[in-house]
Amino acid sequence: MAAAPPSSAFVVGIDLGTSHTVAASVPLGGAAADIALLPIPQRSTAGEVTAQPLLPSMRYQAAPGELGDAWQQPWPAQGATAEAPAVVGRWARDLGAAVPARLVASAKSWLSHTGVDRTADILPWGAPEGEGGVAKISPLQASASYLAHVAAAWNAAHPDAPLLQQTVVLTVPASFDEGARALTLEAAQLAGLPPVHLLEEPKAAFHDWLVLQGDRLAAQLAHSRLVLVVDVGAGTTDLTLIRVEPGEPGEPGAQGDGLPTLTRTAVGEHLMLGGDNMDLALAHRLEPHFAPDGQRLPAARFAQLAQRCRQAKEQLLAHDAPESVAVTLLGGGSRVLAQAQTATLTRAQVQQWVVDGFFPPAQAHDAPAKRQGALRGLGLPYPADAAITRHLAQFLTQHAPDGLPDTLLLNGGVFHAHAIVQRLTDQLTPTGPWRAARPRTG
Repeated sequence: MAAAPPSSAFVVGIDLGTSHTVAASVPLGGAAADIALLPIPQRSTAGEVTAQPLLPSMRYQAAPGELGDAWQQPWPAQGATAEAPAVVGRWARDLGAAVPARLVASAKSWLSHTGVDRTADILPWGAPEGEGGVAKISPLQASASYLAHVAAAWNAAHPDAPLLQQTVVLTVPASFDEGARALTLEAAQLAGLPPVHLLEEPKAAFHDWLVLQGDRLAAQLAHSRLVLVVDVGAGTTDLTLIRVEPGEPGEPGAQGDGLPTLTRTAVGEHLMLGGDNMDLALAHRLEPHFAPDGQRLPAARFAQLAQRCRQAKEQLLAHDAPESVAVTLLGGGSRVLAQAQTATLTRAQVQQWVVDGFFPPAQAHDAPAKRQGALRGLGLPYPADAAITRHLAQFLTQHAPDGLPDTLLLNGGVFHAHAIVQRLTDQLTPTGPWRAARPRTG
């Protein structure tokens, strides 16, 4: 672990996500109530800069002159020049929806992909090169450009406490190997960050839960012996097991008992499955309602449809979900309303296509399918089986043969959906297919 800079006033945490990057900070010695998200200025259109806590982890490699001078504000992407202009964040995502061949996405997953040279200029993957082509960059440089953007945002907001002088924690998937971790550290160095502390994402989620317990921690974990952390983000899924051992009597802790000892015992594979896949699955199902017979929607319209499906999914999987939600795509130009199209997405359809599709009931010894299917993408090793529950069953068979987890910690926006939380906990009930003690969830 790197030592804290002597002039450090803050601890800054950066989550370099597959789909979004976010940063938060707390003053040294501060409490949980002092944690603050960093508003990150980013261009949202050619004429507007907005500050938002989420920076889409995307970079648009523009053609010379395509963006005018706008690519230089609020600050230019690392490595961007007039001959190869680039922009990161929200505007990059929107531009890339219209011209996918120029969009760099999922750099974090490319950084962990051992089947390619992660320091070579390979992104956007499959984009044409040469005269009239796309200027390519490496997964390493793309990752560094997102971190550099965050660093510039921090320095603009804290001119008296530059990021280079702060204690910085950077989260990584638990499944990252040593090569991916080393490249993450190199990306941070290229971005001008100080020596950073790497923290595994499931551990970060678990530490957050521990802090929230306060003085109740020992009591909360008194009956826990094996904690399963399921972290489903926008683009990836990580699985972690943590063993809990009671503290010795007499040590400081609740009611005179010692605090428990926590040991990570297993980490799953890096699975490229997440909320984005679920939104795309819904969008593909609804696409025939909006596209002419036998045709596909233009890329920008399909991206808009996926966004509308995400919003509808969240409503239809909530605890008090309505029976259906209208999904509307607006028209373009001067006839925005006149050309609007609407389709109905029902709660039963989302239950079938998302909950049953990605979290189907699984038996204890089920294993994911190996045959590559529709989720296989160019270059990246997407899993052949989209069923997260089957991946989880295989993980528990391999790493918890003597007893299933009694405590379940769910992390990620996907678990705002009550129906998905219910499906996972049902798998672990005494009468469920895995025959575990019903887990407490956090």
